[in-house]
Amino acid sequence: MNKFLLVLGHTYWTRFKSKAFLITTAILLLLVLAVANIDSIIKIFDSDSEASEVIVINESLLIYTELDNYLASDETIKLIEYEEGLEAGKKAVENEEYEALLVLKEQANTLPDVTYYAKSVTTDELQTKLEANLQIIKDSLLIEQAGIDEATLLELNEPVNIEKLALDKSAKTDAELDLARVIVYVMIFILYMAIIIYGQMIATDIATEKSSRVMELLISSASPVTHMFAKIIGIALLGITQVGIVVIGGTIAIIPKLKGIKPGLLEDIGLGSVSPALFLYGFLFFLLGYLLYATIAAMFGSLVSRVEDLQQLLMPMFILIIIAFFIAMFGLNMPEAKFITISSFIPFFSPMIMFLRIGMISVPLWEILVSIGILIGTIVVLGLLGARIYRGGVLMYGPSRSLKDIKNAFSLSKKEK
Repeated sequence: MNKFLLVLGHTYWTRFKSKAFLITTAILLLLVLAVANIDSIIKIFDSDSEASEVIVINESLLIYTELDNYLASDETIKLIEYEEGLEAGKKAVENEEYEALLVLKEQANTLPDVTYYAKSVTTDELQTKLEANLQIIKDSLLIEQAGIDEATLLELNEPVNIEKLALDKSAKTDAELDLARVIVYVMIFILYMAIIIYGQMIATDIATEKSSRVMELLISSASPVTHMFAKIIGIALLGITQVGIVVIGGTIAIIPKLKGIKPGLLEDIGLGSVSPALFLYGFLFFLLGYLLYATIAAMFGSLVSRVEDLQQLLMPMFILIIIAFFIAMFGLNMPEAKFITISSFIPFFSPMIMFLRIGMISVPLWEILVSIGILIGTIVVLGLLGARIYRGGVLMYGPSRSLKDIKNAFSLSKKEK
């Protein structure tokens, strides 16, 4: 036990004080703080911005008046009537005295005929706003010419009212499904990133120790199996530390903003209907998914003597993670699809897919327990197999770029018994 804690502590502290960990944590913390204060950041940039001045050669009083009325409440655009002629106006825009030039004319049916001049005609916010308001003016004129009254127009635009009623009492409403979709997506993405980052970290640590011959000293004081699981748990604790720092920093940044939130807001946006069990399942599948892939990463890391050879061996693991992620993304819109149900029992996919089903639909308890049981069983089998391969793999040196090296590592582990 003392040897296990020694290796665990060494793994944790070495990674904790590394520049990569400190820089990554600082960047994540800054991102969270930026998101928490996004409104203040936007105000800082908006406060310095001035309204875009657009000069208008007005050859249609009706269209100009309508456009000016629509833009009256928009502080980002200022229309200026220009009377010095088209060529002078184009030159003024080219010299950046004004943002753009509009030439407003009327067609025979009084519909807008507009020419837009700017230094660059790539679509930007100014051009988009002008187009949108001119489109509204055109639609209004067409409706007026067609003699369609406002009441008829409202009826035409009124969507068909289809009331959807679920016969299953436990089924979620549309609002609850949308909220669950967001929560599930965020947690699946976190799991996806954590497996890739921390799995790579475990394998890299082991490969680095082998290449520097530190491994020979470590396994002389602790068994390879002890070393393997200490690595897995040590990196897990490091991940928890990093997430904890980010969560605490984000909480400190958000707390002052909660004072202005009205009571009952969580219920208004639907968070009050989210079951705490969803977050418990999220944590459970996150933990099991990490243990599954971390064991594979440690096993592959023990087979290489150089960090440069690691990516090729880890590729099958990354492919499995990517497939699971894409299945989960598809399942967000079709959580009841047959292949989603089947995938939720495949241990390499179940950490994401079964959690997705739990969040989106009502899943029988026996299915959840079966999925968890298969996942735990797979972790145990991979742990036993990985320990055997790890025991022999850490003694292997030389080029290792093929999964065939697993057989050699397994043979070496038998000799070490």
